[in-house]
Amino acid sequence: MQTKLKGRDLITTQEWSIDELETVFSVAFQLKREHAMGVRHQYLQGQTLYMIFFDSSTRTRNSFETGMTQLGGHAIFLSPDKMQISHGESAKDTANVLSRYGEAIAIRHCAYGEGNRYVREVAQYASVPVINMQCDVYHPCQILADYMTIREKFGQNTRGLKLGVAWTCAPNYIRPLSVPQSLILMMPRFGLDVTLAYPPEFRLMPAIEEQARLNARDAGTKFEIVHDFDEAFCDADVVIPKSWGPLVYTQDTKEGLALIEKYPSWVCDERAMALTKKHSIYMHPLPADRGKEVTDAVIDGPHSVVYDEAENRLHVQKAVLVLTMGGRL
Repeated sequence: MQTKLKGRDLITTQEWSIDELETVFSVAFQLKREHAMGVRHQYLQGQTLYMIFFDSSTRTRNSFETGMTQLGGHAIFLSPDKMQISHGESAKDTANVLSRYGEAIAIRHCAYGEGNRYVREVAQYASVPVINMQCDVYHPCQILADYMTIREKFGQNTRGLKLGVAWTCAPNYIRPLSVPQSLILMMPRFGLDVTLAYPPEFRLMPAIEEQARLNARDAGTKFEIVHDFDEAFCDADVVIPKSWGPLVYTQDTKEGLALIEKYPSWVCDERAMALTKKHSIYMHPLPADRGKEVTDAVIDGPHSVVYDEAENRLHVQKAVLVLTMGGRL
């Protein structure tokens, strides 16, 4: 199993091998057990993580900040409006300066067409690991936590499980593509058969969909795209229904919101969950738009594992931090 991850960037799980990802999960489960037993694991004493948030956050900020505290280090919250980024400082200069001060940089930047480009530019010039806390293309830490949760519920061998990823109607704002894109890229690599369901205007980036097909082919799994909500749920072991914007179709906010309202029946309710297997689990990265994309009966019901999933953000991110900041060269 690969353990020499010190200094590695995590921008997308696609750039990490299965062995490297297995190392993350192994360490994450170890840290979770230690945390449950009250064992202090301060592997990053005296180390600093700089967290640059272009977008607001609840789970991401608190899980990273708490994780660094538990590991004996320190996380510093930074927002561009309080930095020289707001006055035009380049990614190169920000990367070089923060690399001289601390041991890692984490960035959340979801602006479509900008976020991933900025994260990669910082990574190009930084001499410390750069961790993607979500961009417009990928959300690696969320998807690592998702898979950790699936393993907790179904065991280490997840081959043959059906995962349904379905678009849902949440008309209050335009959400990024990064969660569904990261799901369809990584889950087939670990043996899951993935059905992706969305209305025609809500397709994902063509290059990502094609890479997901290649990943499934190489892993001997199934990946299909459908335009019927129920198909994602039929006989599914795991369902992750959530909203995202029609950003490949249009970047006009008014048009995008109108398109979301065009499909009010795309809602995860008890009827949809009844199509799944009896032992199925409902997952969501949160925040979920209750009463719109999901009913209370589902998110608070017996299939829901959303709070386990949220907790696992803490443990899997701690594993990433330990391995990239404190592991062996």
